[in-house]
Amino acid sequence: MLPFGGEGHHVRIIGHVDMDAFYASVEARYNSDLRDKPVVVGADPKGGHGRGVVTAASYAARRYGIRSAMPISRAWRLAEAARRRGEPATVFIPGNRKLYAEVSERIMALLAPSADAFEEASIDEAYLDLSSLGSFEAAAEHARSLKREIDRREGLTCSVGIGPNKLVAKIASDFEKPDGLTVVRPAEVQEFLDPLPIRVIPGIGPKTEGLLHERGIRTVRDLRGVEPLQLVDWFGRWGGDLQAKARGISDSPVSNEWEPKSIGEQETFEVDTLDAAFVLERVRELARDVFARLDRQGFRAFRTVTVTVRFADFRTLTRSHTPRAHLASEDALYAGAVRLLLPFLDHRENPRQKKLRLIGVRAEKLVRAITT
Repeated sequence: MLPFGGEGHHVRIIGHVDMDAFYASVEARYNSDLRDKPVVVGADPKGGHGRGVVTAASYAARRYGIRSAMPISRAWRLAEAARRRGEPATVFIPGNRKLYAEVSERIMALLAPSADAFEEASIDEAYLDLSSLGSFEAAAEHARSLKREIDRREGLTCSVGIGPNKLVAKIASDFEKPDGLTVVRPAEVQEFLDPLPIRVIPGIGPKTEGLLHERGIRTVRDLRGVEPLQLVDWFGRWGGDLQAKARGISDSPVSNEWEPKSIGEQETFEVDTLDAAFVLERVRELARDVFARLDRQGFRAFRTVTVTVRFADFRTLTRSHTPRAHLASEDALYAGAVRLLLPFLDHRENPRQKKLRLIGVRAEKLVRAITT
């Protein structure tokens, strides 16, 4: 733990650590043949006919336009186009969740004790409250030593943003990737944010971006210039929040109390199907993965089972069930999921017998310890 400085004139100093192309970098770390190559982690592309999406792409693959969450078939076409131009061939790999989780745990264990407060935001990013270091210079020096330590122990690079709050720190960590360190002091926040595209604001996805672009709003400066009431008119209560974000204002705490609310996995099938034996076998596999993650993160039980079903026409439905007693085994998760899914295989939830494209299994209301 860092020694706490005097209160009162206490300036908040928050760091955001973001591992660079994490899954792809871990793969290259453990298989030197992949180093500096275009690597895509995700579903099998099946020569451009594969289903599912890109989980992660190395920086070399990103130069071809490949991005995470892109359909794997599109990634394959981009990779092929690059290969025909004489660029290096892209390596597609299915990925190894267990390995990524183990590496992540070691990195988080290295970061956590180095801060006043720590928050794991996802498998490859974390917030650190560094306020007690007293200055942004000291925080930057601390970040450099953490970066060196991660590189020494794991052979991986990360990018760090340091700012007066979580919002600015997160945007800063993405500013100079890979292996970047960007420090934004309180007096520099507006100058830093203003020229950036609106997509840097967390919560602005393609849909909101499109709506704002239609209204001529492209940069954070443009967004800041819109009357708050106008934003509320367009986006409801969330609009007021957008205005604060455009000004770099956020008082969200770095919280050790953060707990995942749920853990889930989903799978897009290669071919749309209503084959009950196949679907139930995939449910078994998903339940196994979800339960292994629960166990790894120290959860002993859960209260609710949720399934997601996406039909061939992309219509998506979810169903949940919360029994009276806690559920504490992989079999209980599987049984609960099967019970919710079976009606989608017959006339009860699927009278037109539409084929299924995707299924998901999720455990919710997670429990650390079972009290009797």
